Amino acid sequence: MLSLDLSGKTALIAGSTQGIGLASAQAIASLGAHCVLIARNEQALQQALDTLDTSKGQEHSFLMADFSDTEAVSLAVHALVKERTVHILVNNTGGPPAGPIVSATPDAFLQAFRQHLICNHILATALIEKMKAEGFGRIINIISTSVKIPLKNLGVSNSIRGAVASWAKTMANELGPFGITVNNVLPGATATGRLEAIIQNKVVKTGVSAEEATQEMLEEIPARRFGKPEEIGAAVAFLSSPAAAYINGVNLPVDGGRTGSL
Repeated sequence: MLSLDLSGKTALIAGSTQGIGLASAQAIASLGAHCVLIARNEQALQQALDTLDTSKGQEHSFLMADFSDTEAVSLAVHALVKERTVHILVNNTGGPPAGPIVSATPDAFLQAFRQHLICNHILATALIEKMKAEGFGRIINIISTSVKIPLKNLGVSNSIRGAVASWAKTMANELGPFGITVNNVLPGATATGRLEAIIQNKVVKTGVSAEEATQEMLEEIPARRFGKPEEIGAAVAFLSSPAAAYINGVNLPVDGGRTGSL
């Protein structure tokens, strides 16, 4: 029987005040989970909290931390662990700025590494022991289709996303025996602020119009449209559920068919 019920489970969702992070929190809450949002803006967190389903008695909350400050992230998650068991972790952080890899500075790589891989690792390792005790855990990383095929003009992002994917696969191998799965969701071009920034960057770099840049991107997508945040959130929610217990260590593209590899 297909079981999507997350009643009684608690999920920690990073970067959850907008876009894919918020859509993931909304989808997970709709399955009955208690959601803890983590981001840096208190007002935005409160507004996001008010959009989450509470029809099954869920009690949602939030933590404040800036992912450029790894110590703040660590303090926030360890305080949470003292209070409750977290069964589901969604790692999600805004992507590094666009640009060719040859012009990237060492600091750009270090900053992205901290915000993505290091913060992911801090959150996951803080939660693992209680997941083991429960015999249930889901770690889902929002990355990018660039882990399959590097994307043009996203040099730092391509590099860091690949590192996170390898980290996740290693974690999946180590945690599988304990009922904990680790999977990556790879969004394609999705209608978020990040996509708008990529389009505007292309306009500045090439001189084409925003309409031309948009059409060029759409022509690469078999579905001929951009994804919706809630479509990515649906995949995250499924991987969070009991129904996905035997899916572990995979990279799942949600991209309308754009990625040119199997």
